[in-house]
Amino acid sequence: MNTLVRAFLTGTLNENSRFKPGDLRWKIILSVLLMYGLNSCSHVDIKINESNIMETEKKNMGSLIALYPKPLTIIGAEVDGKVNWLTVGHTGIIGHDRILVSMSKNHYTNQGIRRSNRLSVNLVSREILQKADYVGGVSGASIDKSDVFGYHWGEHGTPVIDASPLTMECNVEDIYETEGFDNFVCSVVNTYAAPEVLDDNGNLDYTRLKPVLFEFPTYSYIATGEIIGKCLNLDKEPVMCVKEPMSADGIVRLSKIEVFPQHRDEYLKYAAEVGEISLRTEPGVLTMYAVSEKDNPCKITILETYANSEAYEKHIASEHFKKYKQGTLHMVKSLVLSDQTPLNPANQINNFIQ
Repeated sequence: MNTLVRAFLTGTLNENSRFKPGDLRWKIILSVLLMYGLNSCSHVDIKINESNIMETEKKNMGSLIALYPKPLTIIGAEVDGKVNWLTVGHTGIIGHDRILVSMSKNHYTNQGIRRSNRLSVNLVSREILQKADYVGGVSGASIDKSDVFGYHWGEHGTPVIDASPLTMECNVEDIYETEGFDNFVCSVVNTYAAPEVLDDNGNLDYTRLKPVLFEFPTYSYIATGEIIGKCLNLDKEPVMCVKEPMSADGIVRLSKIEVFPQHRDEYLKYAAEVGEISLRTEPGVLTMYAVSEKDNPCKITILETYANSEAYEKHIASEHFKKYKQGTLHMVKSLVLSDQTPLNPANQINNFIQ
């Protein structure tokens, strides 16, 4: 180590020294010390407590890409003067103004997109799923797929599927190539939505749209549509709890109730409240669906399903059920509880509150 540096570090560079603050040699000493300190920090050994590694029940599946499911789409483009359709499951969002469409280089559709720098992205609903599955399995190089869907030309010059609930016309802004894939980076020019998938304010309502999702590892299609909570608002509005599976001792029941006419409106308020709270907060309450007879609105039937007998016991012991029971006791003319046996246990109702 330099003698001056050693003297500084050991405190032997005192006030009688000929090296004073402000002296050029003093500045050099400080610079050397700083570099020495940074160099020392860069060689700090980081010790990992290996005893804590992999102390988990999770299975390490290696480098598996598991960001699924993804919205299933049909890409529309003009290739060699004909419209061609291709089902694509690998799409994504980049920032707030770009989308990504990833397609194998082997696809016939790619050459048309590269020439025109345009494409349409058509979301898939259940109504067109079978056709979407078909156009994803055959090549436009050998089969004319132009007439599989009814379509019209969008304002930007791309083919728009009439039966798709939502279509985006896109410009290709860039192409990012990876091994075996063309990844089209697109801007959205126009978005067309069917009236039935819009809410009362004209905004997209995905509980109505219910786009089909694609899950690559098992090549499966998945349904959507249930809202379980509002983003950044879960502290104000209750979220739908995670439900338990139906067990062997699960309960399927029809509660047949007749209320006095003068209390019907008040009873319905109690019933709606207990039904919503039960569905949102009780994991074992799977279904609570109330209907009334058209010819006699005072006769009400509630379909109730509970994951198991314990879930039912917890339900009738809850504060919201006690409030309902005590508040409506004088309103009820008759009550019949009729337990049922499902004819097909695999046919289950997904009951939720929007």
